[in-house]
Amino acid sequence: MTGDHEGQRPAQSRPRRAPRRGLLTRLLPRRDARTAKERRTPSPARRRLGRLQWRLTLAYTLITLAGVGALSWLVVRTDARSWQSAEYEDLHRRAAVAVSLIYYTDAGIQLDGLYDDEATSAGAQVIVLQAHGGRLRRLFTSHGPGTAVEAGAVDRIAHRAMTHDGTVSTRARTGAGDPVFLLALPYYQDQSQKTAGAVVVVGDPGKGRAEHRRLVVAVLSGSGLLVLLSAATGYVLSGRSMRPAWEALDAQERLLADAAHELRTPVAVMRGSVDIADTDPGGLHSHLPRLRRATDRMTDVVDNILTRGRLQATDTFRPVPLRLDQLVEQVCEELPVSRHTVTAFLDASVATADPALVRIAVRNLLANALRHGRTPGDPQDRAEVDVMVRGTAVTVADRGAGVDPEELPGLLERFRSEGGGTGIGLSLVREVAAAHGGEVTVRRRPGGGSAFVLTLGPLQRSAGHRRAPRPS
Repeated sequence: MTGDHEGQRPAQSRPRRAPRRGLLTRLLPRRDARTAKERRTPSPARRRLGRLQWRLTLAYTLITLAGVGALSWLVVRTDARSWQSAEYEDLHRRAAVAVSLIYYTDAGIQLDGLYDDEATSAGAQVIVLQAHGGRLRRLFTSHGPGTAVEAGAVDRIAHRAMTHDGTVSTRARTGAGDPVFLLALPYYQDQSQKTAGAVVVVGDPGKGRAEHRRLVVAVLSGSGLLVLLSAATGYVLSGRSMRPAWEALDAQERLLADAAHELRTPVAVMRGSVDIADTDPGGLHSHLPRLRRATDRMTDVVDNILTRGRLQATDTFRPVPLRLDQLVEQVCEELPVSRHTVTAFLDASVATADPALVRIAVRNLLANALRHGRTPGDPQDRAEVDVMVRGTAVTVADRGAGVDPEELPGLLERFRSEGGGTGIGLSLVREVAAAHGGEVTVRRRPGGGSAFVLTLGPLQRSAGHRRAPRPS
């Protein structure tokens, strides 16, 4: 990195004592991520929200079903009445035409006009009956679909029409059990104007009934599809209306999971140190460094958890113009003294970001580099870390074993730690970058090691020169 930073002064190296890994470390419980079964099993709160969503969907579907059912019933009933009324109107028209074609001469009743007229020669069957000695005899029968109607039904409706002196309609059945419509209209003798008989028209409702059934099938099919569509729509809408509750629950569960997962180890360290010191009160001072490290680690965990809470609460995210190089310099100066080497190369630049969130992200990158980026073969197990600021990008490079860029998505997952880390540090860096419209990338460093790059979005202003932080 010497050729890339010519003319810059490296920051003073800060040695830091390496933590001892003794009996207490081996006695600590291993921190494992939640099992796959636990991740798949929803919490009671999630199950309650899921049931509420299904209840809302069911209510929406039932309301739609009631409305669509009532409308479908109205449409079917109206169509049934409509086509039946149309059938009877056609029967009445044919009967009226037949009555108008019947006339009398000196030779008696004449029916010759019935044979040539369309109303009596095609379609419904027309029957002309004449009263004769208290009985009815058929004078004319056209050829139609109702020829199998029993004679008694035809005679009865003809008698009723003659008795009431008006149009009479009813329903009957053929010998095969098929339904038919009957309509009777009386006719009169020309000279006496007395009722001489009746014209009965037999109509076949088969065609109209078939069309009505097709309409019923279409209405029911359309109603069913509409109800299914409304159910799907209700599920989506209820899900969207409950999205704030889901997000709040998810944020709460993540916060609780992070707290439970991350606080377990430092608390166990402190408890173990206290137990060991209790058995040897004279050697209490030897356990103080371990307690101090556990306290520092717990402080980092709490900061990370609170930062995640801020990221989940979008109303607390407040980006402002800030000097990114000065912020990174402050983070480097806050590192405790250790045996590791941290060198900063900073370009003066201004970025729009949330200072608290960026500070946590940079600190996590540095902690990750110091933990995993120790130089292979170094007798003192030291890490050599370079921190660079160029534009809105912060690069933290080490000389460790290196990270394959293809493994970065897995490293950015929560609870993914392979070296005693907090488990949420890098995932929090990714969330901070995403909140600022940026990203986290990694590349292999020439000569060995990895370089993590935190990008915070487009550059706002640059001073056009470089400087190194002042040595402490």
